[in-house]
Amino acid sequence: MYILALGETMDTTLIAFQDVWKIYQMGEVQVNALRDVSVEFRKGEFAAIIGPSGSGKSTMMNLVGCLDVPSKGKISLKGKNIAQLEESDLAALRGKTIGFVFQQYNLIPGMTALENVLLPLEIQETEDKAAEARAKELLKLVGLSDKILHKPSQLSGGQQQRVSIARALACDPEVILADEPTGALDSVTGKEVMEMLYKLWKEKGKTVIMVTHDLHLAQYAHRHVELKDGKIIRDEINFDQLKLEEL
Repeated sequence: MYILALGETMDTTLIAFQDVWKIYQMGEVQVNALRDVSVEFRKGEFAAIIGPSGSGKSTMMNLVGCLDVPSKGKISLKGKNIAQLEESDLAALRGKTIGFVFQQYNLIPGMTALENVLLPLEIQETEDKAAEARAKELLKLVGLSDKILHKPSQLSGGQQQRVSIARALACDPEVILADEPTGALDSVTGKEVMEMLYKLWKEKGKTVIMVTHDLHLAQYAHRHVELKDGKIIRDEINFDQLKLEEL
């Protein structure tokens, strides 16, 4: 079995920006957070969106995740213009296509690890037994089989982020969108989380799009999309990481 088969996976566009602008009105001042951005993210990629503070990374993350719509231009998710979808249809498509991993975990404090992972499955109205089996399988995948009944306050930061990753995988999304996924972790735990994301890309065939200011973390990705002042100034692929590998 092969992953990253260039003729099959890398040619499938999942998210596409066409001449995208995002403009915010701050009192009398107009801020162009993104300016005329055109870019595609394809199936099987591990891409890092990088750039300094104020470059437009957070704005681009919200748009890549289809949590916002552009001021001008077009964003397509699996070929569908997100601005033309009803919010309920967009939410359903987004829920099946994109799993989110946030810097601050965003776990529900009063819920156990198992219950937190079950949330997206409940939203998608997955049958109860199947949902519980899926959640337990994912917590095992991230090494937390013995912590399924623990609440976030009973888990370390790294363990909470692992729960977050399991939750992101709950509906088997094609894309994992990670926003500064190690920002709240120490270097050792952060490395473990990055190795997990890398493994999900390399061995499980997930598309990973990571937003980070840390160039060291960006080295895990095979593609770097660099922003400055709301524009893409560099978009490079490391072809050494795209060699076919037999599992």
